[in-house]
Formats: sequence, C-alpha cells, structure tokens
Amino acid sequence: MKLETLTQVNAERAARRPVIVVTDVANGDQRLVKAKDIATDPLSAELSKQLRMGKSGMIESGGKKLFLNVYAPTARLVIVGAVHISQALAPLARSLDYDVTVVDPRTAFASPERFPDVPLIAEWPDVALPPLNIDHYTAFVALTHDPKIDDPALLHAFERDCFYIGALGSRKTHAKRAERLKAQGASDADIARIHAPIGLSIGAVSPSEIAVAILAEITAELRLPKETAKVQAA
Repeated sequence: MKLETLTQVNAERAARRPVIVVTDVANGDQRLVKAKDIATDPLSAELSKQLRMGKSGMIESGGKKLFLNVYAPTARLVIVGAVHISQALAPLARSLDYDVTVVDPRTAFASPERFPDVPLIAEWPDVALPPLNIDHYTAFVALTHDPKIDDPALLHAFERDCFYIGALGSRKTHAKRAERLKAQGASDADIARIHAPIGLSIGAVSPSEIAVAILAEITAELRLPKETAKVQAA
C-alpha cells in the first residue's frame, strides 16, 4: 500500500469512518473509497455488501479480480440501564466484539460486582453520554423503564445518528414515550427510528432471552440490507 493511501486510511479510521481499499489483483493498482463515496461508486453494490459484512474479500467485476480491503470501525453498544437484561446483554455483545458501555446513575445497579470487566458510568445521561462520542457505528439501547433516565438518553441518540436505537417497553408504554419525546422536540422521524418493543419477536421471556432478541435485532440492522432488516423486525 502506498504511503499516501495508508495515510488516508489511517485518517478515516481515526475519525471512525469506514473506508475500503480496492486492489486489482493482476497489476496491484489500488484506489481508496471513502464511506461518503460508496453510493456513487461503480462497485457500489459490492462495496456496500462487504462493508455490511465487515469483512474483506475477493470479487470479480468487468473481467477483473479485485480484492476489497474493508476497514470498518469497531461497533459499539451503549446500554442505558444496569438492569438484569443488561447483565446478560453486555457479555453477549462483548463475545461479538462490541465495545460495551453501561450507563446508569443508580449506583446500586451500576456496580462492578454486577458488571465485571464492563465499563460503567454511574452518571445521568446528560453527563455520561457526551464524552462517549457516540456515532453511526453505535447501537444504543434504553432499558431502565424510567423516563427521567431513558428519555434524555434517547434524545441524545437521535442527535448522534446511531445505526440502532431500541427501548424497552410495551406498545402502550412506547406510545406514551413518543408523546413525551415529541414534547421535548423529537420529530416523527426520530420516533420512527426507535425499535420498540425492543428485540426480534422470538417469544423471549427471561432477561437472557430478551438479551438474545435485542442483539439479534442489532445484528440484523448492522449486517442486512435495510429493507431486509425491516422485514426481520416486523
């Protein structure tokens, strides 16, 4: 890889923006495709697929063999609420290589004993969330059932373009939540981004089963084409 290309790759990675290096296997020619340019690239479909998979790979196009070297940011999971579901969800997400952070101002819940080896922030969302630099490669779940904690957290998630936003609660609970959030400036488009009730519909009952349902829905949102992911969540 040329020094100029490597410099650009490192700059994009430092900014947590995905980038793909396309190499012609036959002659070694390379070009770099930034995230903002993927939609208009001649290889748009192939680039988008490899990026969703988060893996590098070989493709054939126009009679050429091309290697797509994918550099994607490590996905994050921010869990608001140090509840029983979170105790199951955090280690499950870490096993899939997510960077996990748990936020809950209630120190009785947010304790190292309940969440060993998981970063904990025992602060209110307005203090805890801004320093995390939440971005598009962040999945965000609100699980406290307490509007004083969940609502400001969700408003922050809307601003940060998270690829997944979910909130615990029934449809009735969510309808009330939507009214509160709109009163605080959230748009209909913001509300529509919330996966609620959270998780894929698999009949989950226990905290561990609900955690599986949540992470399955997050995975579908991250890996599947958007329309397919919507069908899976329906």
